[in-house]
Amino acid sequence: MNQLVRLGHHEGLPVQGRRRRGARSGIFGVLDIGTTKIVCVIARIENDGEPRALGFGWQRARGIKGGNIVDLEEAERAIRAAVGQAEEMADTQLKGAIVNLSCGQPESRQQNIQWPIGGRAITEADLRAIMGEGRRRSAEDGRETVHAFPLGFTVDATPGAEDPRGMICETVAAKLHMVDAAQASLLNLGATLLRCDLMVEELVSAPFAAGLATLVDDEKQLGATVIDMGGGTTSISVFAEGHLLHTSQIPVGGWNVTNDLARGLSTPIAHAERLKTLHGGVLGAPDDEREWLPVPQVGEEEDQIARIPRAMIIGIIRPRLEETFELVKDRLEAAGLSQEMGRRVVLTGGASQLVGVRELAARVLERQVRLGRPHPVRGLPETATGPAFAAPLGLLAWGAGEGRPLLELMPGLERPASRFRRFVNWLRDLA
Repeated sequence: MNQLVRLGHHEGLPVQGRRRRGARSGIFGVLDIGTTKIVCVIARIENDGEPRALGFGWQRARGIKGGNIVDLEEAERAIRAAVGQAEEMADTQLKGAIVNLSCGQPESRQQNIQWPIGGRAITEADLRAIMGEGRRRSAEDGRETVHAFPLGFTVDATPGAEDPRGMICETVAAKLHMVDAAQASLLNLGATLLRCDLMVEELVSAPFAAGLATLVDDEKQLGATVIDMGGGTTSISVFAEGHLLHTSQIPVGGWNVTNDLARGLSTPIAHAERLKTLHGGVLGAPDDEREWLPVPQVGEEEDQIARIPRAMIIGIIRPRLEETFELVKDRLEAAGLSQEMGRRVVLTGGASQLVGVRELAARVLERQVRLGRPHPVRGLPETATGPAFAAPLGLLAWGAGEGRPLLELMPGLERPASRFRRFVNWLRDLA
């Protein structure tokens, strides 16, 4: 049974102001399935190459934990509601969507593949075979390749070729960056969307999408790390020389901060979320000890309300975020990309908006940090343009052709959509 596969190579930086190669034609949809919210946007690409949103919908996520679907029925209801809102606004019905990948514990793997050519010209079939070998190696341990980014080819002893087709050599070597995920989680994702009468047209790694939404061209070239602080996970992507070099995901996010507050203050989760949003932060001030806040208690009558100083909230939030950035630092050090990632870190995601997070990240990571707001998209409401919406806006950028890989545009190359369609047909036959 064929699974979901993404082949490709980051082709370089797009030219602004004109339609990019690989951009979607007609109306298309994107679907961000997160731990705390489901977002659907329906859009089209305009003549200047930029997307315009025609419909927008979002719902509080249900049946999803740590980016993975754990309850098919609950997840189906949330997805249907979000898609229905967007369809009603856009006055159209989606048959499929570009979907973010955050399930299945996605991981990055570096591979070096030597391929014999025998003194002839390198063909597209050779490049497909190299990608196939990379997928085969990653298929061990029940995992499936979602992205395969060639970071460069070496033709005989000459490195640095971006597109070696037509070059004559004895051997070509490819340095590949593979992003894979657990097959079982991808199957559950496909089964859930099948229940929603939706096709997965393309899968895009969530941290990759966050980078497309927030980085400027110079950051992609010179080296930058994007940290997307989502509800259930914190994802990492490293860019340099126009390529995605590394992705990683930590199962800790804004929901963990909310949970810490609810436990530490014995207050309902809904009120803990409100406290985090309105009064949360990691930087203390002299007035924090004197600013007292009402906190309803779990199981108590409505008039039984405790009062706590704001300093107590900061004292609960700060250790959790310090731990999160320490985990990010460990992941980056383990990847061995200290030189490539540069000195620049871009924070995005809902939890990045807490007061003082930028300063805390700069201290723990020992790098320059800026807060990343997604590039603006026409037609979206102001409430859907902040850091919490980096992933769905990155999916729109992908639909507009940004970050499209060279190999994906090769004629005759099987697309992930066709592989996934066969899988969906197999599921439908079982029903």
